Amino acid sequence: MDIQTGQIVRAPSPMESLEKQLSCPICLDMFTKPVVILPCQHNLCRSCANDLYDSRNPYHYSGGIFRCPTCRFEVVLDRHGVYGLQRNLLVENIIDIYKQQLENSSLEPPLKAKDTKEPMCKEHEDERINIYCVTCQVPTCSMCKVFGQHKTCEVSTLESIYQAQKAELKNSVELLVAGNNCVQAVLTQMEDTCKTIEENAEQQKKKLGERFDMLYAIMEERKAQLQDKISQEQDERVAVVRSLVEKYTKQLEESTKLMDKASQSLSSTSVAEFLVMAKQLISETKEAAKGSYLQRPEPGFEKMDHFTLFTEDVEAVLTNMDFGGDEEEFEETEEEEEEEEE
Repeated sequence: MDIQTGQIVRAPSPMESLEKQLSCPICLDMFTKPVVILPCQHNLCRSCANDLYDSRNPYHYSGGIFRCPTCRFEVVLDRHGVYGLQRNLLVENIIDIYKQQLENSSLEPPLKAKDTKEPMCKEHEDERINIYCVTCQVPTCSMCKVFGQHKTCEVSTLESIYQAQKAELKNSVELLVAGNNCVQAVLTQMEDTCKTIEENAEQQKKKLGERFDMLYAIMEERKAQLQDKISQEQDERVAVVRSLVEKYTKQLEESTKLMDKASQSLSSTSVAEFLVMAKQLISETKEAAKGSYLQRPEPGFEKMDHFTLFTEDVEAVLTNMDFGGDEEEFEETEEEEEEEEE
């Protein structure tokens, strides 16, 4: 069954706008003992706020968190719960004045304004929609019940169905608000988790950098120690060779002088003068000739191959270095040591 519904063509009156401002966002009726949620300044019926708070905090004993259904602002309540919130006496006074104005002016509520056309039955165009078919779950008119297609159906008054469905819608809205709050809490938790992950990752990166810096420092220190050993042996071997060079250079200078002296004697024209110096020169020359058999460093004395560093094992360890590997390696090393001792 189709229903023709009239449309409101006029602009909202000031009284309608005022009533909308004085309506609770949960029950959609005018406030009853409104409480203000500080500091967001939104208002709720105290009973609606208490029902919403109890449904989300069933185990509260000493206060809890209440979230404003309008703006999602969170307020920490004390042990008094919602009854600890401040009542908005100004809004209560405005509501009382508004109701008095309606009574004094004999005005109907905006939702029942006379210029609003009521829904009419399409089957019986002169009949208003005044009953509700419970069987078909649709509003209809009395003529449809008596003579029409709903004559065998169960019907009820519009007011009773209105109150029931309004309460059902209210509960659905509360469930939806609670579900949205749950989703928002999960989203907030996930955002906090992402932030924690980022912080933990940065912390681990810092620790990793410190570990590698320590490895670099150990390698640099060990490198300097090994270089010092090479330099020490280098100095020792060079010192040995240089002492021989100095010794044989001095010997060569003396031999050269002796050769010059012997050459001068050989070129002398005086037989007597030659014979006077000949015996000593012959002795010195023979003695100097014996020094031709020089002491030399052993073959391979100049080589430094024994300072070769084999790093294949260390390179493999560094290449395969991974998180958690140190503990496993340490355990394996301990096991190997225990087996060797046994």
